[in-house]
Amino acid sequence: MDTTRNTVLEAWMTEHGYSSNSLAEAVNRAIERLTGRPGGLDGSSVRAWKAGRVTWPKSAARKALEDVSGLPAVALGFVPRSRSSSIPAPPQQEDPDMKRRTLVGGIAAAAAAAAAAPATASPRRIGMSDVNRLNKRFAEIIASDHRHGGQLGIEQRAAALADEALNLQNAGSATQRVRSSLYASAAAFRSSAMWAAIDGRRYDVAKAHMREAQALAEMSGDQSIKFRIWSHAGTMYRHMGRTADALAANDVARNLHLTRRDPLFASLGLARQGAIQGAAQDRADTRRAFEQAQDAMLRADPADHRPVWMLAFYDQAELDSLALTGYLALGDYPTAEYHAHRCLSALRPHMVRSRAITMTRLAHAQLAQGDADAATATAMEVSADAATRHARVSRMLQEFGAALRATASGSTTIQTWIEHTATWRMAA
Repeated sequence: MDTTRNTVLEAWMTEHGYSSNSLAEAVNRAIERLTGRPGGLDGSSVRAWKAGRVTWPKSAARKALEDVSGLPAVALGFVPRSRSSSIPAPPQQEDPDMKRRTLVGGIAAAAAAAAAAPATASPRRIGMSDVNRLNKRFAEIIASDHRHGGQLGIEQRAAALADEALNLQNAGSATQRVRSSLYASAAAFRSSAMWAAIDGRRYDVAKAHMREAQALAEMSGDQSIKFRIWSHAGTMYRHMGRTADALAANDVARNLHLTRRDPLFASLGLARQGAIQGAAQDRADTRRAFEQAQDAMLRADPADHRPVWMLAFYDQAELDSLALTGYLALGDYPTAEYHAHRCLSALRPHMVRSRAITMTRLAHAQLAQGDADAATATAMEVSADAATRHARVSRMLQEFGAALRATASGSTTIQTWIEHTATWRMAA
């Protein structure tokens, strides 16, 4: 039987220090917690997963592995048996007023990339196996983003994979379904490059990625990737202080038909709207958006099929993280702190970047309420790696230090902070 190695699982195991035997032991313990009986896996079971001989583990082992890793099985490179040959829904008709402003430039870039693909001596048939291979690489990008975030290397890898997906359009013959899926894969990679640039505060580069991603998403007809791109655009403009543009971009995402079909997408759109309304100092609309986001999340069916990027990050913890952002911007510091603690208690282990951002925002909320000692202790829990290598975290910690010096000048707390930040500089 022809098998394809699960390189996503292998990469995750390497990053987290698991051998085949140690992962089997961890999963067995998780099975016992779930069922009351020890699991029967051994190293050969995990090696079968890595080799691709088992593409979808049995339900108990799969759920246990998800508990151990903090990731859904699809984000670890596994392929559900019932979904491998599913045909996506036909494209929905939209009225993309905002999209038209950027579509022409993006299509030109996409066409140029496809034209650059080398001709082959004997064109081959491009199929869904090629798409599935790209989707496994997409899961790797998602995992790297949640761990490191904002890094130029992630942006560059995602952009290169977008070009690879686009070049496959010229590498052989394919059905319309496959071609649409390739455009969707290219758009997904380009949107990840866009997000890495946003997270790293490289906004001009992010806007260039956005334009190309929007064009590719239009050609794919994939509603979920359209949502991701426009929702990212709303976040980008919020970070840039352009709240009117942020609301307009986020509204494009929220008005897609997908949000009427799936309450979880509606919830994410509303939560991001709440964060934007907070930045716009609109107290009533901020509270209303988060209440509606929470209600929509409670109505969402967890069994519904959703893309890997959504499964890997949007949950109650992320909703509380966005609420923390919105209420912090409003100056409602007690409510912001409440959502920070809720977020930290629910964050999955792989959300390393999100934990650093949440801890930094919590420190700001505590300091604004006059508790300099607690705020400093919180800020000191941020890892040196995040403090020195993540642009957003670095800037927020610099702002925290400035606020601390303004409110606690001459105290032992400020001296403790100065000494601690010196260790970060030495580690950089």
